Amino acid sequence: MPYVVTEACIRCKYMDCVEVCPVDCFYEGENMLVINPDECIDCGVCEPECPAEAIVSDSDPRAEKWTEVNREFSGKWPNLTHKTDVPADADEWKNKTDKADLFSDKAGQG
Repeated sequence: MPYVVTEACIRCKYMDCVEVCPVDCFYEGENMLVINPDECIDCGVCEPECPAEAIVSDSDPRAEKWTEVNREFSGKWPNLTHKTDVPADADEWKNKTDKADLFSDKAGQG
């Protein structure tokens, strides 16, 4: 069971998860990260590192509508192997809910 990045990541992109991932399975979009489910080894080290609690197991009900988003966009966005600058307003967005409408399909910097 791979892990999934949910809408809680949108506009936060803290990237603490990227620093601990042993297989570099994170990919960067303009305003969120995703996990490639074929590369994730289900080690779980990323989940507790996320300040926004945006990473869940694919068996978690919150993952349902984001599993396919992770699969699709991890094939389109650049791979992220190290933490980069966090958005200046990340803390303002961390605890907001219902951010799905803010999702951008544009690639990040990688």
